[in-house]
Amino acid sequence: MQSLMLVVHVALAIAVIGLVLIQHGKGADAGAAFGSGASGTVFGSRGSASFLTRMTTLLASLFFVTSLVLFYMAAHRDGGGSSVTDSILSVPAAVSSDDTPAAADATNGDSDMPQSATDDAPAVPAQ
Repeated sequence: MQSLMLVVHVALAIAVIGLVLIQHGKGADAGAAFGSGASGTVFGSRGSASFLTRMTTLLASLFFVTSLVLFYMAAHRDGGGSSVTDSILSVPAAVSSDDTPAAADATNGDSDMPQSATDDAPAVPAQ
């Protein structure tokens, strides 16, 4: 359900962007008075503004509704941990370093850190 709502949400976003780009600004009407031909549109000289404005308002309202529905669905999701921090906090505590075998194998008694692998690697004879 959430993926379907997300697809509808993205389609509405693209439609709103397209409608806004199709509309012309307020300065375009002044160009029509000087013969630029902007008044000869498909919807008539005045009809395009109200039709496109109403469609943009409708699609923007639907976009806001789908935004709220997606927010509600994400907030009330049924499942395990709802965030990364919840899953990290549910992991049991790590074993202390005194119980690890690496601490007993260290040659330096002051350090609990294991030696690097390069110290224990056999030397390769030069040819």
